[in-house]
Amino acid sequence: MEILYHFLNILFFIFHSGLTLFNLFGWIWKRTRKWNLLTLSLTGFSWFILGIWYGFGYCPSTDWHWQVRMKLGYYDMPSSYIKFLIDSLTGLNVNAHLVDIAALVLLLAAFMISLGLNFRDWRRASIQRSK
Repeated sequence: MEILYHFLNILFFIFHSGLTLFNLFGWIWKRTRKWNLLTLSLTGFSWFILGIWYGFGYCPSTDWHWQVRMKLGYYDMPSSYIKFLIDSLTGLNVNAHLVDIAALVLLLAAFMISLGLNFRDWRRASIQRSK
């Protein structure tokens, strides 16, 4: 059973890191903008709406990943996946509050950019259809 938890740990690491990168940069490519806006909206819903009950910044993926890591004997996990990622990749112990602020600022910036570009794309498509 332990091999399954090791596999899930790696799977969550890849999935969650990929989702984080897609949230930050998925707006760059026109073909992925709608999906990017969807994933950013779901992330915002999780952080702010589910966060009412589970704590600000709540992420089901982090919750499930931490459950897997606890089965592997890791009990001292930060509340933030981003802090975990930065600490793991750099070997540092970055300030959790600063990471939370940076994550919020970057999420909001990516959301605003994605929303603006999706709206612009929609407007251009409607103008083209009306010609």
